[in-house]
Amino acid sequence: MINEDAPNIKYLTLIAGRKQKDRLMNALAKSGGHFFNVYYGRGSVKASYLMDAFGLVAEENKVLITCLLSGKEADAIFDMLIKDFHFDKPNTGIAFTTPVEKLSY
Repeated sequence: MINEDAPNIKYLTLIAGRKQKDRLMNALAKSGGHFFNVYYGRGSVKASYLMDAFGLVAEENKVLITCLLSGKEADAIFDMLIKDFHFDKPNTGIAFTTPVEKLSY
């Protein structure tokens, strides 16, 4: 069955340093995120390459968090990521949403 009356739902994808995982999960849950998935990974760019090219040091251990949220919650979450986690600064994290047009159940 296709739900054509579905609200404006977004699929959030967020990548950050693994040390931020607990704080990010708590903040996303309080901000209205649902159905979380957490994946652990390692960055592919070596710190020495970044240091030479940009003068940055990368945290190699990463966490990828995904969740569902409403469109109005997405704006508040992005504001929170900038304010509390400094996602507007280099080498802190990346987050983006993908619209979920139709859900099947």
